[in-house]
Amino acid sequence: MDRQRKKELLAAYRERRPEMGVIALRCEATGETFLGISQDIPAGFNSIRMKLESGYHPNRHLLDLWKQYGQAGFTFSVARTLKYDDPAADHTAELEALREKCMAEDAKARKLWK
Repeated sequence: MDRQRKKELLAAYRERRPEMGVIALRCEATGETFLGISQDIPAGFNSIRMKLESGYHPNRHLLDLWKQYGQAGFTFSVARTLKYDDPAADHTAELEALREKCMAEDAKARKLWK
């Protein structure tokens, strides 16, 4: 790969606007919902799925449900998306506030990360 192409790809990556928001994993058997925040939703789903499949997710209750029901027993969805202007800014506080709103709407919702 030549230098110019590498610079173009790097610039395109820095200028991208990933989808940010609240992600939800719902256990269909128990009705429990686990909510997390992500600054890149597709990467967030991939990370969670990898941790659950490898057996090293920090939320032990979620991990036990995953072992019992498997991937087919869960629904992955986007609960809410965040609209933002500056992709380089830290949107963690806004995402956490959005997650708290989602948790208030669902009595069986829990945080994904403890």
